[in-house]
Amino acid sequence: MQTARQQIAAMPLRWKDGTVQVLMVTTRDTGRWVVPKGWTMKDVKPWAAAAIEALEEAGVKGVISREVFGTYSYMKALDKKKSVLCRVRVYPMIVEEEKSKWKEKGERTRKWFDVGEAASLVDEPELADLLKSLRKKPKKVDVAGPLLRQAIS
Repeated sequence: MQTARQQIAAMPLRWKDGTVQVLMVTTRDTGRWVVPKGWTMKDVKPWAAAAIEALEEAGVKGVISREVFGTYSYMKALDKKKSVLCRVRVYPMIVEEEKSKWKEKGERTRKWFDVGEAASLVDEPELADLLKSLRKKPKKVDVAGPLLRQAIS
C-alpha cells in the first residue's frame, strides 16, 4: 500500500436564493469538475495554500476556514503509466470577490452549482459526501456552518 501524498483544497461557497452554491473548476487534463486544489506549500499554512489555489485556479478570494471541513482521496495520474494516491484536506471558503482575470483562466472553466448538483458531477465519492452534507441544513454543518451563518448576516 502506497503512502498518500498530501494535497489541500478550497471549497468556495456562497448563498444564492436561499441555497448554498459551490464554485467548481474543471481539471486541465480531463475536464472533470473538482474544487480548486493543489500541493501543500513549504512555509505556507495549509488553509492559506488552499486560498492561493482558489485564487489561481478559480479567480476567487474570500474568508477561508482554518479548520478542515473534511478529506477525500483520489488517484492522480502523473503520466500515462504512473499515478499516485492523494489525500486532500478541504477548507471551506466564503467567496467575497470573483476576479474577471486570474492565473489559470485560459486553462479551466469555473461555474457555480447548487451543492447537490455538484455532488453528482464529481468522481470522488468522499468529495460528493462533503458536498451533500451542505444540502439540508448547511448552517448546522461542522466547520462550514459557522462560515455560512456569518455570510448570511
